[in-house]
Parts: sequence; C-alpha cells; structure tokens
Amino acid sequence: MPRIGVVGATGVVGRVALELLKQRGYDDVRAFASARSAGSTVDGLTVEEATPEGLSAGDLDLCLFSIGTAASKELVPHAVRGGAICVDKSAAFRLEPGVPLVVPEVNGDRALEHKGIVANPNCSTIPLTLVLKPLYEAAGLRALRVATYQSKSGAGDATLQQFLDEEPGDHDLAMDWDYDGEDFEDEAKLREETRKIMQLPELPISVTCVRVPVPVGHSESVWIEAEEPLSPEQARELLGAAPAVRLEDFPTPGKAAGGDEVLVGRIRRDPAAENGLSLFLSCDNLRKGAALNGIQIAELVLSGRPVPA
Repeated sequence: MPRIGVVGATGVVGRVALELLKQRGYDDVRAFASARSAGSTVDGLTVEEATPEGLSAGDLDLCLFSIGTAASKELVPHAVRGGAICVDKSAAFRLEPGVPLVVPEVNGDRALEHKGIVANPNCSTIPLTLVLKPLYEAAGLRALRVATYQSKSGAGDATLQQFLDEEPGDHDLAMDWDYDGEDFEDEAKLREETRKIMQLPELPISVTCVRVPVPVGHSESVWIEAEEPLSPEQARELLGAAPAVRLEDFPTPGKAAGGDEVLVGRIRRDPAAENGLSLFLSCDNLRKGAALNGIQIAELVLSGRPVPA
C-alpha cells in the first residue's frame, strides 16, 4: 500500500481527496497544510505542516498537491527529491515542457512519461477534453468555442463560504481571475491546457469564463467545428460509449454535484459553422474536475498502466 501525502488537506479539494482515498481503500495517508492549520484535525487525521524538510524526508511514495501555484513551485521539488511522485493540481507545472498534463481517460499513457511530477488539469479543462476526445477521433477538430459557468467552490473555501453567507439577492456573476488586458487567467488556461492534452498545439480556441452563483459544479457551453461531418445522432452514440461521460437531456451543476461523470446533453447542429455541433456539459469540479482525476493519475502511475474507465 503506497504511503500518500495530501498537501492542502484542509482545503475544499483536499478534503474531497481524503474522502475519496478512504473510499478507495488507502489507509496509509497523511494530511499536510499550512502552519496555520497544523495540529488541527481533518477526516480523523492530524494535520502536519507542509515544509520542505517534512516533504523531502523520504517517507512518502506519492503526494497529491492541492495548494496555490507559488506554494507548489516551492514545495513540489522537495517532495520529488525525497522520492515521492507528485500529482499537482495548481498551474505551476501544467504547461512546463516535459511535465505530463493528464486526464487518464484521454491521454493516460502520457503520465507514464513523468520525471517525478504529473500535472492535474484545470477543473474546466478535464470535462471538456473528456467530451472532445471521442468526437475528435471520429471527425477531427478544426476550431472550438467555449463558455464556462464555474461554481463558487472553484475559487476556494473563502469564496464558497462568502457565497453561502450571502443573501440570495446579493448573488451575481463574477469574473474573478487575474486579467492581462485580453484574457482572464482561466480562459488562457483552458485554451493552452486543451491544446496540450489533445496534442493540437495550433487548434483555434475561443474561451469566455464566468463564475456563477452555484456552490458546486462547473458547466460549459461548447461549440465544435469538426473537420468531417458529424451528426448529433452520431455524437450522442460516441459520447454515450465514452468513459466517464453520461448522456443527460439537460445537464446541470446540481445533477452533476456528488457524481464522478461528466454530464453532456443539448447536442445539436450549430448552423453558424461548417460541420458545427453545439453541446452543454456539467461536472462536479471538486471530484472528477479535481481530486478524483488526481487520484486516478496516481493510480495509473503507481500501477504502470492506465486506470479502467
């Protein structure tokens, strides 16, 4: 049984990771977080401070990181130096050359190319690529347009709690990512990560991201321009057989919350594009969109073979 460290264990994704590890039978698990949380208890575990010395001690086989980008850049190399394989959820390593960016059902073989670090994609990129893969394999992909509707939990505990404490009349849309004058940070992430995972570095992708007053569950409107004709009926058949995907007439974040599949529906022709299709998807951003995908990556790497769908 591998010795596992969950770094960022007191955060919203870290807590889900601990829950999923327990459900999957892992019992040699340690919880790490910042000095502020050290000594507290989460899921029956006493939280240890995540320090370079502690993570490089050589007593961990695997580390699941769900902390900020700056903290991951500091701490992940220490855990790797101590012999641990690190699956990192931040943006620190996702676009680094030589670091696999993995959705196991889409490009799981890439994880086996790791040199100690495997990157876990953005919580909107994961469900998008799960849906794109079977359609791309059947008809190619010429261009992609995406609008995301991301839940409050995607911004972390503080944002989620603020939302839960608000009066319903105070709820509003938000665009709360860093802005470079043209793109919000998540828009750039979704575009570049999708290109890397799909191995389509020149694919034209247009993205708009917005945060919506929903606690859990990210949704996306997707407009696909394929290279070859693909009917809505063919798309439904392909997606109905795809791993980690479930057809749903009207996907919603509420239906997706607590589940491990991407719900996809509203599949129809897009008359604005040649060989165009449009669809709508929803996914639990804390489970398959974050913690579960990271655990599946870990299982893939530890076993040396792709995880089952």
